[in-house]
Amino acid sequence: MRHEWEHAHTDYSKPSQRPAPASLSESEDDWRRYLEDDTPNGWLIRHNAMTEALVSGRPLYLLHTTKDITAIRASRELHVSTGCLVGALYCSPLSRRRQGWRPHNLGAYLMHTKPDTTPMIFEVTPDAPIPTKGVDYLHLGPIHLRYQSFLTRSENDQLDDAVQAGLRAAAVFLDVALRNATGRATTATEFIDQLATAVPAVPFLGYLYFEVLSEYLMLHSTSEETKNFAQVGELNNWLYKRLAFAAVDGMHELFDLARFHPRHQQLIQLIDGIEPALAPQVAEYVRRRLSHLFARTALHPSQDPASATFQDTDLSTLRHVAPGLIGQMIFREIRYMPRYHRLYHCFEKAKALEAWDYWNSERIPTPFNGFLPKGEIGIQPLYPRASVRAWTAKQDGKGFLHPVQEVNAVLTPHLAAWWAPPRQRERKTTISRATADRYVPSSLPTHPAKGVSA
Repeated sequence: MRHEWEHAHTDYSKPSQRPAPASLSESEDDWRRYLEDDTPNGWLIRHNAMTEALVSGRPLYLLHTTKDITAIRASRELHVSTGCLVGALYCSPLSRRRQGWRPHNLGAYLMHTKPDTTPMIFEVTPDAPIPTKGVDYLHLGPIHLRYQSFLTRSENDQLDDAVQAGLRAAAVFLDVALRNATGRATTATEFIDQLATAVPAVPFLGYLYFEVLSEYLMLHSTSEETKNFAQVGELNNWLYKRLAFAAVDGMHELFDLARFHPRHQQLIQLIDGIEPALAPQVAEYVRRRLSHLFARTALHPSQDPASATFQDTDLSTLRHVAPGLIGQMIFREIRYMPRYHRLYHCFEKAKALEAWDYWNSERIPTPFNGFLPKGEIGIQPLYPRASVRAWTAKQDGKGFLHPVQEVNAVLTPHLAAWWAPPRQRERKTTISRATADRYVPSSLPTHPAKGVSA
């Protein structure tokens, strides 16, 4: 189990050591060098304010927003959420200024779009410098694959049928992506349109598509807004938020990346509407980058994407060939099962326990989203060698936060009760899938929410 968690983390302090499938035309290190050295904002991957605060060994100050401050005070407990941080209290960094606490632009975005929440300031005092080692949820597929033991035989059969139907519908594109990862150059227009068609059958592709575009925008943007954030050591999170809400109707109600599948023409229009200079090269970037990431996250490292195929391959074989992809598909499909809301904690708590154990052994009290160190950071509840204090806060007219009252509550190893209730599935192919809200944190159990963590 430990090697799977190690594989799912990116260490930004040293070159990649993750095993990867053979025959890839570009390695993870090739991409790391390009992203860090050849993009306008690539220097922020290693030298951003958040990771520099981690390695300083000094107390960290983090912003969390909650709708449940009254319940937190009454219970004196904070519950953590699942999602891209697996099992942590979802936060964003704060920096100390003479005028008060300045929110990271991600936190400023959350407060701007969720004015009915209460901001909280957390002080985390670690026992040592914290490794710049973030969890990348795109690599969690093999871990997801291990958690079907709570299902009945008929539920497992239903799950297998749904996954196989999705694979059959998308198999041609999945093979196209593998061949592109080994050097074949499909026309970008054709690739994007095939990708858009495949997403409803294999929703994990929507997550890859969105993360690739988020990376492209944050690292290549040269807008004044982006430059201003870069001056204080931050990647610009507002870019991908605008992308998501422009691409999908109702995304503000349910952050659902299985519905994120713009075709080529729409993609160009979306990027042109955000930053016109980035539109001409975006499709080719997606073709190259998504193909590489798909091969790395879908296939077992022992496989060769030049010869692997999803066409006419049975599910039992694909569990060994592509455990990352099958695990991600099962993880999303399982949310539509009638019993999911009863089994949610069985599935997610088991994974969170493993993550907490790994983070404790690696001396990580504050895990962060490691696809990019863009400011999504959390507080894990079972780290034994760090102290945590919290205050409610108020924001002044200039955007700075000020502590108001200390909150006598502790983080507990309990998960906020989220699940995706059954709903009508969009059917472009034979099936469709559940998705998730990665971005909205929860502090205490609530009523069923519109979406669950990614």
